Amino acid sequence: MQYLVFRLYGSMASWGEAAVGGDRPSALTPTRSAVLGLLGAALGIKREDTSRLEMLRNSMGVAIKAYSCGGLTRDYHTAQVPSQDRKRSFHTRKDELSIAKEKLNTVLSSRDYRSDGYWIVAVWQQQESELTLDALNRALAKPAFIPYLGRKACPLAAPVAPLLVESDLKSALDQRFPPVLDSHEQDRRWLGLGSMVTYLWQGKAEDLGSFDGVQSCQVWDEPISRMPWQFGSRQEHQLTLVEE
Repeated sequence: MQYLVFRLYGSMASWGEAAVGGDRPSALTPTRSAVLGLLGAALGIKREDTSRLEMLRNSMGVAIKAYSCGGLTRDYHTAQVPSQDRKRSFHTRKDELSIAKEKLNTVLSSRDYRSDGYWIVAVWQQQESELTLDALNRALAKPAFIPYLGRKACPLAAPVAPLLVESDLKSALDQRFPPVLDSHEQDRRWLGLGSMVTYLWQGKAEDLGSFDGVQSCQVWDEPISRMPWQFGSRQEHQLTLVEE
């Protein structure tokens, strides 16, 4: 099986979960929708290009290996938003606020972030598509749009270092990447990368291998429609191991 493997590390990340009221929580690991969004940005797919977004969603499977989920950082956030006007479109945030300044509303929210998280991502093709792993590999090496970790305020702090490998799923996720700092020992010390790692994957529970302790659950991160922000459920499998 061929996989495209890359890493995600940043001083701040925010992996959206179901939001109630003004609270905006973050998952511990990158969600499937966040990974697909990052790949779409690298490919240069615009948000209104629903056909290509659906093609990307249908053709790619996603798995995660979490070395560190990072520490929780919470931000009390205020934002000004204009009253909704479907007849107008704005090219910049400045235009939006200046044109609609007489109709501005203030929104208060609490937003969660993960600080110094380190994750490995593996994607594979579930069906034939023009969006191949080779195309994704080239796009991640030279992205069309700037990729970020869930929010535009959360830039990458290290190259994603994409790599095409042919192996089983666990071996793909266990790929060794160049250190973020001067050495892997410094990464373990300063980034808080312990010996306990967590694997999360879609598909079948046995796709990672024969292990005891695999847990399965329903998660709501399957993107359905971008405009009304609709997400569907999918089954995800999880396994925590101690690496030697």
